[in-house]
Amino acid sequence: MKAATVDLEAIARDYKAAAERPARRVLICAGTGCVANGALKVHKAMTEAIAAAGLEVTTELVDEGAEGGILVSQSGCHGFCQMGPLMSILPDGILYTGVRPGDAAEITEQTLKQGQTVERLLYSDAATGERCRGSQDITFYKRQGRSLLKDCGAIDPEDIREYIAGEGYAAARRVCLEMSPQAVCEEITFSGLRGRGGGGFPTGKKWELTRIQPEGKKYVICNGDEGDPGAFMDRSLMEGNPHSVVEGVIIAARAVGADEAYIYVRAEYPLAVKRVRKAVADAEAAGILGEDIFGSGLSLKCHVMEGAGAFVCGEETALMASIEGRRGMPSPKPPFPAQSGLWGKPTVINNVESLATVPGILRTGARQFRSLGTESSPGTKTFALTGHVANTGLIEVPFGTTLREIVFNIGGGVTGKDGKVSGEGFKAVQIGGPSGGCLTEEHLDLPLDFDSLKSVGAMVGSGGLVVMNRSTCMVEMACYFMRFTQNESCGKCVLCREGTRQMLALLEDITEGRADGSTLELLEKLAGAVRKGSLCGLGKTAPNPVLCTLQYFRAEYEAHVHQKRCPAGSCKALLRPEIAADKCKGCTLCARQCPVEAISGEKKQPHRIDTALCIKCGACKAVCKFGAITGV
Repeated sequence: MKAATVDLEAIARDYKAAAERPARRVLICAGTGCVANGALKVHKAMTEAIAAAGLEVTTELVDEGAEGGILVSQSGCHGFCQMGPLMSILPDGILYTGVRPGDAAEITEQTLKQGQTVERLLYSDAATGERCRGSQDITFYKRQGRSLLKDCGAIDPEDIREYIAGEGYAAARRVCLEMSPQAVCEEITFSGLRGRGGGGFPTGKKWELTRIQPEGKKYVICNGDEGDPGAFMDRSLMEGNPHSVVEGVIIAARAVGADEAYIYVRAEYPLAVKRVRKAVADAEAAGILGEDIFGSGLSLKCHVMEGAGAFVCGEETALMASIEGRRGMPSPKPPFPAQSGLWGKPTVINNVESLATVPGILRTGARQFRSLGTESSPGTKTFALTGHVANTGLIEVPFGTTLREIVFNIGGGVTGKDGKVSGEGFKAVQIGGPSGGCLTEEHLDLPLDFDSLKSVGAMVGSGGLVVMNRSTCMVEMACYFMRFTQNESCGKCVLCREGTRQMLALLEDITEGRADGSTLELLEKLAGAVRKGSLCGLGKTAPNPVLCTLQYFRAEYEAHVHQKRCPAGSCKALLRPEIAADKCKGCTLCARQCPVEAISGEKKQPHRIDTALCIKCGACKAVCKFGAITGV
C-alpha cells in the first residue's frame, strides 16, 4: 500500500465492523508476567474448550467472520501481575484472576454459554472479602489514573487495526500534514511534559534544541534499555501498546526534522523486541513509516535494535556508542546529543514512556494534559510497585499523588513475613532504583513529583517503588543496590569504578561486624567524592541509596557499628542466638533439629546454645513451639 493511499478512517471503520461480529471476546493477558505463569496454555485451552462446546471460535478478527462466535485474543500487561494469568470477558466486563488451563471448560460452560460468573475466579477484596466482578470494582484499579496504560490489557498489541480504531496514528498524521516542526515543539513545551526516564528534563525544550541545529541529518532514539532492578514500566508499554511508542517516534522525528530513528530495546525483553519489531513492520506495510508517509513528502526509517545487556547503556551517550557498534561507555558533555549525537549528528533521545505519552497530548491538547498532575510536573507517571505490599504490579497515577495513597490504598497495605497485611508496619520505600533514594514515614504525605522528591534527596528515576516493612535492614538494602551499581559500572572513570567497590566493601564491613568508629565517616566522604567526580549519571547517583539511608536511618547504622547488632535481625553475622530460660520447656526438639549439635540441655530443663558452634541457620527457631528462641 502506498503511503498516499493510507486511510486511517477506513481502516478503523472496517475493524469496528469486524469487531461487532463476535458475540463475546475473551481477552487473555499475554504480558511477560502472565506468559511466565502459563497464559499461553490458558489461551490454547480456552480455544479448544470453546470449540469442544460446539461454539464458533476464532483467534483472529477477520472481515468475513460469522456473527455470534467467540474471539479469543491476547493483550498486553493489565498491571495486576501477582493475580495473573488474567482474563477479561467482553462485553460482560468480567475479570478473572489466577486462571489455569483446567478452568477453561468451566468458564466456557458457565460464562460463555450460560452468562454466569465463575465466582472462585473473581478477585476477592483483601479488606472486605467481597468478590469483584470487574476491574472497575477493584481498589487497585479504581484508585489509579490510567491514561497512558488504558489500552495496555485492553487491545491486541499485535493488531495495528485495533490501535488505529482507537484514534491511533491520527496525531502523527496531523503532525506530518498540518503542523510545522516549530509548532510541534511549542505544543509539547506548553504541555509541560518532562522526561519520564529519570532526569525530568522538559521534552519540548530538548526537541527545540535539536530542531534549531543547522545540520541536515538528524536522528531520533527511543531509549528502551530499562535496567533498574524491579522496574518494568517501559517493558510493559512496549509489550502492551507498541504502536503508541512508534507513533511517538514519528511525532518526535517531525518535530526535530529527523528522517531516521532507532528504538533501542533491552535484549532481556524478548517479547518487547518481538512486538516492537512487528509494530514497525506493520506500520511500514501500511505506509505509516517509510517513504512519503501519509502522503506528506516526509520519510522516516525506523530501526529496532537490541541492547547490549549493560545497565550503563541506559545513559544516552553510552547508548549511542552501543548503536554505533562501540563499547557502551559514557562520554563527557558538552557537546550534548542535541548538538552532536549519533555519528556526530544532532540527536534527540527520549525514553519509551515519554514518547508513548506524546500522541495523547497531540490528540486531546496540551491544556487537557496539564489538567493532570502538578504545576511543575503535569500528567501521570507509571510506577512498578513491588516489595512488602499486598498489591504488587504496574500502576499509573497523576503526579502529586501521595505515597500513602499508593502504598495503603492502591497497594492495599504493608505485608509481613507471611505475606499478609499485618503489624510489621511500614518502614521505607526505595524510589527510583539504584539511582534513587529512600522515603520514610515522614514522607507518606509528600506529593510525588520531580521537584518535591528532589527536595528530600530522592528522585522519580525510572519509576520503581520498593516497599519495605520493619523487618528490613536498611544497611543490607543499601548494600544490595551498591552491589548492583558496582557490578554495572563500565569502569571508565576511577571514582565510579573504584569508589563503588570501596563503598561496597565498607557496607559489607558494617553488615558483617568488622566496622569501627571511622567507617561511617569514611563511607560518607567516599560517597560524596563518587557523586561529584563520576562522569555519567550512573556514578553520580550511585551513592544515593547510601546517603539517604544514612540520613534517615543513621541509628541503624550505628547499632551495626558500635553495638554489633542488627536491629532488624537480618544480618546473619550479627545475630545473637539465645534460648529464653523462662519459655523453654526442655522438649529437646530444637536440639534434635540442630545440624551442628550446638544445643544442649537436660530433658524438661532449659536448653542452651553454644554460639561458637551455631551456624545461625534458624532450624531450631522454626521447630520451637514456645517462641523461646531469639536472635536467629
